[in-house]
Amino acid sequence: MNPLVSILMTSYNREKYIGAAIQSVLASTYRNFELIIVDDCSKDKTVEIARAYEKKDSRVKLFINEKNLGDYPNRNKAASYAEGKYIKYVDADDTIYPWGLEVVVKYMEQYPEAGYGLDSIEQDPTRPFPILLGPEQAYEYNYFYKPIFNKAPTSCIIVREVFVKHGNFSGKNMVGDIELWHKLSRSENVLLMPHGIVWSRLHDEQESKKARESSLELFKFTMAEVENIRDENCPLSKEKKQVVDRRLSRSMARSVFRSLLIEKNIKAARQKMQWAHMSFGSCLVYSLKRNE
Repeated sequence: MNPLVSILMTSYNREKYIGAAIQSVLASTYRNFELIIVDDCSKDKTVEIARAYEKKDSRVKLFINEKNLGDYPNRNKAASYAEGKYIKYVDADDTIYPWGLEVVVKYMEQYPEAGYGLDSIEQDPTRPFPILLGPEQAYEYNYFYKPIFNKAPTSCIIVREVFVKHGNFSGKNMVGDIELWHKLSRSENVLLMPHGIVWSRLHDEQESKKARESSLELFKFTMAEVENIRDENCPLSKEKKQVVDRRLSRSMARSVFRSLLIEKNIKAARQKMQWAHMSFGSCLVYSLKRNE
């Protein structure tokens, strides 16, 4: 009998943290899961630590890649081993609270029409969690109320068949998660869930540290949003798509001028304009427009 949930943990040089991450999963009050660990050619003791847990608990299954795949391709690799109805990422440097898995499984089983769920969502004062949103509602919530598509993979639970149907993560570095939530919500319902399910660690070895410190990396997130808003399958009305498009274009234009005037980085400004297919003149026009 297959487990209901496949917990997916990808790792690369995480000897400092992976033991705590594995222990947090095994301490879950919900028990019907498998823990799939896929190591991406670590050079430290990550595999040795994971192997020790595999020997102790039959639910732990360790796989080692023959070559380094990188972050999002390795997430797809981990999903390919899954047998559960749901897949739930728990990163090797994060932890899940003991009740976390039980909460997300209960909510997803309660709303079978949901294709995926996002947790760690800020409280909505107008209604309690869980909150089920259709495609257009999800886009409107994200762009006209509060962001929800900015969540990392550890904050999601996905129906495995839905994940496969929509082609998994694209493999793009850094923006793969925000891109997938946009893609899924073009046609799938999303279930919003509260904070207190996972704990995400901050440290200097994370890939996300690059985004926090680089305006060029942050710019890629806006570019991903623009691409999805302009996609013909975007569920927003034409008028709302235009509003969001103008907002994002203004944000990109102002980012260009931040690189020029504050960072004093002409190369970065040029790179941003090239990515966005914007001229200096169009950047100037958009940057001077009022917020909508």
